[in-house]
Amino acid sequence: MKPEVLERIRAMKRASQVARAGAWRAADAIDRVVLDADERHRRRIVLTGESGTKFLLDLAEVTALHGGDGLVLDDGAIVAVIAKPEPLVEIAAPDAAALARLAWHLGNRHTELQVAGDRLRMRRDRVLEDMLAGLGAHLAPIEAPFEPERGAYEHGHDTDRGDDV
Repeated sequence: MKPEVLERIRAMKRASQVARAGAWRAADAIDRVVLDADERHRRRIVLTGESGTKFLLDLAEVTALHGGDGLVLDDGAIVAVIAKPEPLVEIAAPDAAALARLAWHLGNRHTELQVAGDRLRMRRDRVLEDMLAGLGAHLAPIEAPFEPERGAYEHGHDTDRGDDV
């Protein structure tokens, strides 16, 4: 990296702590960043809020951020995390056993899923949607924030979401 870029990064505000949703007052936020599910699974990246606050997200390990969380800047100010709505499909089944079967088929294809009550959500994928329909799933296209389950072995070991600076 060029020395002038490194110097700008060193001088930038940093967020090295996450205040979880409900643990801080959203009205106190100085800015907000709107991020999709992939963008909310990070360790280190330069972000710019909607009002222009530029800062380095610099967490100790890869962390799944959620809508309503706050990124605590080094001066104590907080930038709100907003979960960006994404094109999803909501998956329903006649009973729990059928839903578990659908989840198994999706897991077998390493598909990210969100558990939403008695339904599943995934990003839109025509091929997978056709498969699910063929297995008897009831599908409803929606646009909503995506909060996929993170893998049990994924915590702190995701090299694809590490250093984007």
